[in-house]
Amino acid sequence: MAMASLFIKVPTKYKIFILKSLIHFFALLPLINLYYLAVNDNLGADPVEAVIHFTGIGAFNLLLLTLAVSPLAKRFKFGYFMNVRRLLGLYAFAYALCHLFNFVAFDLQFNFNLLVDEIIKRPYITIGLTAFILLTALAVTSVNKIRRRMGKSWQKLHNLNYLIILLVAVHFYWSVKSEIIEPGIYILITLFLLLFRVKFKQFRVHKNKSSSIKNVGNGH
Repeated sequence: MAMASLFIKVPTKYKIFILKSLIHFFALLPLINLYYLAVNDNLGADPVEAVIHFTGIGAFNLLLLTLAVSPLAKRFKFGYFMNVRRLLGLYAFAYALCHLFNFVAFDLQFNFNLLVDEIIKRPYITIGLTAFILLTALAVTSVNKIRRRMGKSWQKLHNLNYLIILLVAVHFYWSVKSEIIEPGIYILITLFLLLFRVKFKQFRVHKNKSSSIKNVGNGH
């Protein structure tokens, strides 16, 4: 409690710095450790599957965090949370890129003809690749200069984040051959966060309309 009270009193710019530092630490360290273990052959009987699974789950977790940032920031009045959402999204893209690279490099041995066959024959790979392409578009357009040039269309493009998370959830569920408990839990979390965001947006629209009507009534 004392630490929480102390953190609240910290100036906003330092809160943002601390949060970003924590994100860098907790996103980079597991990735570095993963490849360290892989190089030293300490990932169990199926290291390729372990690497692919870890990076995929990491990307999914980070995407879910980006979805949760906005309502949490508004609910608890932690506006500075919004300053770390882009960083979380970029790390989600980095993990997704590693996930795809691991699959192409270690599972397919850079056999791109086989990759095309896999995309055609396996719907979960098609869905996963579609999600990655959309996520790449969001990562590229997250640059401030591009964002300003895009104007209002930027927000429309980045609303695809909802679709991406749904595609990733389906990709994860279909990619599992037997154990469905973990992907089932992730689907429930995804649907809960999406529903929470929809309800939160409806509340904001209703609140803004009420404020507008009140201002008109008061002669503003």
